[in-house]
Amino acid sequence: MSENTAAPRFTPPTVDPWKGLRGVMAGTLILELIVVLLCLPVVWKIGGGLTWISGGYLGLIAVAMVLACGMQGRPYALQLDLALQVAIIVGGVFHWSIAVIGVVFLSVWLYIGYIKRDIQQRIDEGRLAGQRPIDEI
Repeated sequence: MSENTAAPRFTPPTVDPWKGLRGVMAGTLILELIVVLLCLPVVWKIGGGLTWISGGYLGLIAVAMVLACGMQGRPYALQLDLALQVAIIVGGVFHWSIAVIGVVFLSVWLYIGYIKRDIQQRIDEGRLAGQRPIDEI
């Protein structure tokens, strides 16, 4: 007689838990976009002047962040957000304050990654509201 050692399967949650997380991720990107755009006057006045290279770099990052806001439902969204943080940290060559912004928001994105992993664990364990083992149905 063999026992069924497979992990129990659960019904999906009654409410989409990823919807709220996608909103938090998009909102974080918008807040970060505002902060990055506020770096333009800092680089212009304090950081040796705004050149085509530094302004173009910050502008390119800003456009990438706006585009990334609409891609938060994709499976690779968190990796994209983390890559944007690396690009912002590299922007520290223009002024150190840009790198500081990148490090601060990198910590925020790492925490969001932790939350995402925790939600997935709860789904897998059937601990979200409305989930039941499939064999109860």
